[in-house]
Amino acid sequence: MLVLSGGHAGAASKDSASKQSCAACHSEFSSLLPKAHPPVTGKDVTACTKCHAPDKEAKAKPKPYAARLHLSHAQPGAEVDCLACHTWKPGKTLGVKGTKANLGVLSKEGMEETKKIFASWSSSKYLDAHHGKKNVTCSACHEGKVPEQGDSVENARCLACHGDEEKLAKKTEPKDFPDRNPHKSHLGTVNCTVCHGAHKASKIYCLDCHKNFNMKIPFGEGPQAKPAAGGKAK
Repeated sequence: MLVLSGGHAGAASKDSASKQSCAACHSEFSSLLPKAHPPVTGKDVTACTKCHAPDKEAKAKPKPYAARLHLSHAQPGAEVDCLACHTWKPGKTLGVKGTKANLGVLSKEGMEETKKIFASWSSSKYLDAHHGKKNVTCSACHEGKVPEQGDSVENARCLACHGDEEKLAKKTEPKDFPDRNPHKSHLGTVNCTVCHGAHKASKIYCLDCHKNFNMKIPFGEGPQAKPAAGGKAK
């Protein structure tokens, strides 16, 4: 679990943020929790981290607790500072209150960049926000490290959730032109990120050469855009 709250946060000072409690906004918690969830009596995130410890293995799988917590506090207009839930020594350590977890090193510049990344993950029109809606957090793709500008994701990380290359190729094989399969390229294995952008529009690499191909991609822009499942192209 990579826990970094407050996509648009930062208004509060470090001292005031460190004293923030959930009770400042929530008079009770029962309505926010699943029906079978035990009662929560604490006033800050340590009431949660007693049971919801960070995922040290950073497995490539959905993490409902971390995802929902961040999504609810990282929406545009949210005023929750990261330090309401996190401990942070700029350039040294980033942790989670109530745990001994060390999520890595984050500079002041890195913290501001991370807030922008979380803002995109929570509400963009790109693949990152689609993952957010599926409860997939940053650590599921970035192997537990604090994401930074320019980071990429290895194919094995994508395939851990989406199945092997053979299954993907079968799923995307065109009926009319089977050889025009984006997941079975004549170039061999291609990095997923060549086409699939997380924090930006996705783009079909094949069309750089094969400009006459009629191909669409989810979360793309312009002629390449394909409606995501249950949605419309934008």
